[in-house]
Amino acid sequence: MSRVVRFHRIGGPEVLEIEELPDRPLNEGELRVRVEAIGLNRAEQMFRSGAYLEQPNLPAQNGYEASAVVLELGPAVSGFAVGEPVSVIPAFSLNAYGIYAEVAVVPAYAVVKRPEGLNAVEAAAVWMAYITAYGALIDIAKVGKGDAVVIPAASSSVGLAAIQIVNSVGGVSIAMTRTSAKVAALKAAGAAHVVATEEQDLVEAINAITGGKGTRVVFDPVGGAGVEKLAAAMAPGGILILYGLLSLQPTPFPFGPALLKGLTVRGYTLFEIVPDMARREAAISFITRGLENGTLKPVIAKTFPFDQIVEAHRYLESNVQFGKIVVTV
Repeated sequence: MSRVVRFHRIGGPEVLEIEELPDRPLNEGELRVRVEAIGLNRAEQMFRSGAYLEQPNLPAQNGYEASAVVLELGPAVSGFAVGEPVSVIPAFSLNAYGIYAEVAVVPAYAVVKRPEGLNAVEAAAVWMAYITAYGALIDIAKVGKGDAVVIPAASSSVGLAAIQIVNSVGGVSIAMTRTSAKVAALKAAGAAHVVATEEQDLVEAINAITGGKGTRVVFDPVGGAGVEKLAAAMAPGGILILYGLLSLQPTPFPFGPALLKGLTVRGYTLFEIVPDMARREAAISFITRGLENGTLKPVIAKTFPFDQIVEAHRYLESNVQFGKIVVTV
């Protein structure tokens, strides 16, 4: 028996319940792991509330990402050893597996060796954020030296990962935040420039930073009406990548700027990267190298104990965090 977080109805954080469930036998290609720390993600809040890419099959488990230690190898699993520290990466359906647990069964294809030098909390805060940012910025947009990249919602774990990745390849990271409250923290986190959108005109600010050229890349989790202003701040031939809809409002297609500047506007999730083994391995190699040489380092906003999973989700929904929320087990 082990303790597992499940929910029996969709709703707010209060629907999450800790239950004791029997450990099931392992199927082919699965591992059993002892969870050390869990990284919380916006996707899990959306899954819990019925607003995600897939609807939960109730009663539902939850959780994509964790640091863990291998307890048992299932049939046909190789390359791992009992007692080895690993990380679970978001590479599966939440209706098939969930990592909010003391002991969890996970598919071997969603397990990677823990990068050297990371503790359990840091190792739980890496893969969703950095694969998401890598896939958009490096795999798709091919960001390189001198490229200006605008990063809305920059104080999120993905936004901070994006700042670090852009900086690591010589790009110019331009963080967006609503007010000046987080400007100093974003600059301390490595942002080359910060635009407070409720206090500055976005287009004027981007043009001033880029010498009137506009930004080549926008990496946007917000969507909504703001997309039109983002497009107006872009350079000819630029790419606007949408990977979320935090605004919850309809997102218009910015036809005028797209037509006049030849812009690319496209949707994206990290599930474009992780099922493709070549792209996935390139992402893992890039991220592991950055973690080990210090150019990439996860920012931890706050930790909660396992028994406070409801409070952790409430904090996730508050939008006041700067970096990743981690639950320790």
